[in-house]
Amino acid sequence: MLLEIMCKFTAALMIIGLVTEFHAESAVLEQKPLDWWQRGVFYQIYPRSFKDSNGDGVGDLRGIAEKVWYLKDLGVSAIWFNPIFDSPGLDLGYDISNYTRIDPLFGTLEDLEYLRDALHKAGIRLLLDFVPNHTSDEHPWFQWSIKKVDPYTNYYVWKDAKMVNGQRKPPTNWISEFGGSMWKWNDERQQYFLHQFHQKQPDLNYECKELVQEMMDVVRFWLDRGVDGLRLDAINFMFEDPLWRDQELLAPDLDPNFFLNYNRSRTMDQPATYEMVTRFREIFDSYSKKDGRTRVMMTEAYTTLDKTLGFYQYNGKPGAHMPFNFFFITHVNGRSPAKDYQRAIQGWMQGMPAGHSANWVIGNHDNHRIAARYGTDLVDGMNMIALLLPGTGNTYYGDEIGMDDAAIRFDEGVDPQACQFDKDWFNRVTRDPERTPFQWDTSLNAGFSTSMKTWLPVNSNFWRLNLKEQMQSNEKSHYKVYKRLMDVRKTDTMLYGDVETYVLAKWVFAFTRRLTGSDTYVVVVNLGSDTTSVDLSAFMSDLPETLTVHTGSVNTQYDPNDKVPTGVFYMRPKASILLTTAQEVPPAAYSDSKTSGVATMTSTSIGIIVFLFTHRLLL
Repeated sequence: MLLEIMCKFTAALMIIGLVTEFHAESAVLEQKPLDWWQRGVFYQIYPRSFKDSNGDGVGDLRGIAEKVWYLKDLGVSAIWFNPIFDSPGLDLGYDISNYTRIDPLFGTLEDLEYLRDALHKAGIRLLLDFVPNHTSDEHPWFQWSIKKVDPYTNYYVWKDAKMVNGQRKPPTNWISEFGGSMWKWNDERQQYFLHQFHQKQPDLNYECKELVQEMMDVVRFWLDRGVDGLRLDAINFMFEDPLWRDQELLAPDLDPNFFLNYNRSRTMDQPATYEMVTRFREIFDSYSKKDGRTRVMMTEAYTTLDKTLGFYQYNGKPGAHMPFNFFFITHVNGRSPAKDYQRAIQGWMQGMPAGHSANWVIGNHDNHRIAARYGTDLVDGMNMIALLLPGTGNTYYGDEIGMDDAAIRFDEGVDPQACQFDKDWFNRVTRDPERTPFQWDTSLNAGFSTSMKTWLPVNSNFWRLNLKEQMQSNEKSHYKVYKRLMDVRKTDTMLYGDVETYVLAKWVFAFTRRLTGSDTYVVVVNLGSDTTSVDLSAFMSDLPETLTVHTGSVNTQYDPNDKVPTGVFYMRPKASILLTTAQEVPPAAYSDSKTSGVATMTSTSIGIIVFLFTHRLLL
């Protein structure tokens, strides 16, 4: 299956931002050698949900190692996964009690090294999720800070109470993302400490030089152990207003107890944060220079476009290699017209500082899955966008097979941000539905775990939506579409070609990738609910009279190597298609007979076994 199902595929759609409805926007790319991370696709794994190796119902490091063959089969360049460090687990790993120890829930440092080696042998890099803004209140640093034990006295943000009419009040009116005041009183120290998130996640104080050095040492600790990079979580919360001023409500009639009702400039996006990011980058670059292997730093910040782009560089110094681009999560959804897609793409491409690379994130652990936000029929189209636009692609585990949100009841929920509310609010804000176990096959728990109870329930649709079915099917599947897209990414056109976006109609988006001397590719996505006619010749006069279908979404009527007129052709609702000027493209795996399908499965099984023995994963 590995050999024949690894077909080539190409697609890309993204359009957003024009003055007139029928309008094209283009971006010219510099043709210079691309580093590994610029050419590749990063695959995010939620470690609790990928593969359970010991039957406790929770995914772990050895489980991920068991599936390195699959990651190699997909063709991803790197994986990164959510925190695996020692933690009480209040915020599912984002409350860290020791930055240099692995939580026993996931395994040991030796297990991580085993996984690192297996990945590296497969040509895949490993990145970890680093949480620099806060720790758990069970971290020894915090306990020593309470007692004012040096050098930990000022490792956290402590402030005296504000006395109002003889009553003790928090220093500011700031509201936590988990609700309530951002300040909590500590009787022993007789001061308030800051927590932008849960009250058991105290914020670190980056005005303290000893703390800064400590965190720099944590970065070095992991880079010394062969990790290829880090994602810096919630990076834009690292510093607060140095004058400690109250926040202002966006409107006087808004609820003062809800954090999003405030102008939050006092508690995020501070200039000092950008400066600190450049200091972290210096560490990554120092390791890269030693052996010529780039260590990558990614940043997570849900903020405005200009503030996000600011993480690329600050005061002439390099910042993040990859400030995550969330605009297909925050600004576009399944009800957005084509111009919104164009606006999202051009906003990033035109705002990005010269000499830097774009990236596209369409799903992650904090937002509903693509299938839930855009609809199952647009899964392939969105993967085309994320993988075929210029720059680094990003895939959240399971999105390559079209996994959907699971219906998690209130009594099954574990998301701490949601479980503190009643059932109604839980259903509105829970992130559990997008974090359920990977659906490998139709066996117990979709092949994720042998336990009778998993940490979150497996989506009940696993009997029909799973990797094995999509691999072995003689029909189209999301997996096969994804594989073809991954292959076409390797072409010179996709690596170095220019991009131009088009609004063909209100609900039809298209973009081209062109490179002189190479095949041209056209991605067309029907975002609407009706069958529509498409006339490319009205917008792209330099194309030949017919184009070749490279790949179509699972819901399109077109197959690879079909010929489509540049003039009028028809597209089904929510269908997407990748066209090319090439006369011939690799055939579709699903076009084979059932007999050849069996042969494919046999060759795949042999390929997997050879890979596992070669990389000593069966020993």
